[in-house]
Amino acid sequence: MILRLQCLVPLAVLLSSTDSFLLTSPPSSKQYSSARWMVAMEPQPASSLPDTSTPLPPHTFAGMVEQSLLEKFNEKDITRVLTSWRLLEKDYEHREYAGPSDLSPESSQCHQHCHSYVPGLSIRPFWDVATHGDGDWTRTLPKRYKEIREEFTRVALTDPDQLERQGNNIWAGALTEDASSYGVDWKTLVLCDRGVWDPVNVNLFPKTSKAVRDCGVPATEVFFASMKPNSSIKPHTDFTNFVLTSHLPLVIPESGNNKCRLTIGDETRQWIDGQLMLFDTSIMHDAINESDQMRYILMMRVWHPDLTPTERQALQHTYDCLNVPELVSSDPGERSLAERQVQAMHEFPAIQRAAAAPVGFGGGGGKQKKKSNKKNKKAKGATKGFGS
Repeated sequence: MILRLQCLVPLAVLLSSTDSFLLTSPPSSKQYSSARWMVAMEPQPASSLPDTSTPLPPHTFAGMVEQSLLEKFNEKDITRVLTSWRLLEKDYEHREYAGPSDLSPESSQCHQHCHSYVPGLSIRPFWDVATHGDGDWTRTLPKRYKEIREEFTRVALTDPDQLERQGNNIWAGALTEDASSYGVDWKTLVLCDRGVWDPVNVNLFPKTSKAVRDCGVPATEVFFASMKPNSSIKPHTDFTNFVLTSHLPLVIPESGNNKCRLTIGDETRQWIDGQLMLFDTSIMHDAINESDQMRYILMMRVWHPDLTPTERQALQHTYDCLNVPELVSSDPGERSLAERQVQAMHEFPAIQRAAAAPVGFGGGGGKQKKKSNKKNKKAKGATKGFGS
């Protein structure tokens, strides 16, 4: 899900310079390669991609990030990441029909569309949380549901005005018309963005944050998401195939009565309290809340299970370079400072003793400084939208 937010902007909710891809009618089959429907879709052959054998110009920011990747990792181990980075600089947008072979692409919404594209990753609308093959977090995190829900309802719903004063960019909404598919009824409260935890909000929701960390969720982003009553999100794509999206439903109105639903491609499922979902939002998807109450979920963006550990580290390094462009500085001193800054950014925040209750909710403490809404302007060109 892609939005530009008034906060430490989560990649899951960013919209790059690429226009949002909204379906008013299904795209022509000529735009998409037919693919055989399997348990996981066969990826589009690499031979159909533009040529990416030429390194990026070394004087550009993208070229400097590429060189930094090659200095940190063996080229053979990050070939797909380098391809993805170079494809983005070519303004390549991957489109692929990912639906069943017995369904016409013209009548299907099961189309993948992404500009942040790592080739060779399997495609499936919904993943089986019991057999996805990337650790046991999909089984252990739901066991923390009651604990997470209790903290969320106590902190976020008991006194929303107090939370707004004490938290960092609470329930931020869309900033651009490009994010119109979400409307004004979908908002977020960020705990982690690009692998960096927000210390203010982590201390407001320490049990939730530690549960995600302790369960080993391979998360690049973690945030709460709200959806207003009788609202919907139009069909759209998140433009990134190397992360999947997971929802832990927390407060679902009329849970089990099919009032709150999510559609990925051509498959629709309902949110049910405490039942984890894992799906691919590089495929066209939409959502609806037909109830008369707010819907709340814990949303996580996680690395695609097909990525190797080294590829995940390389992709994280690109995020770090976008966050702290001085990582690719030609000045050794500046680069060394940036490396220490990034190392500190990736440390899990210290939990203050008073955080057992939210700051200001009888736990003491005053209003904390909000993070700036301004993005780092040194990362320029198509690469600034990488992973968004």
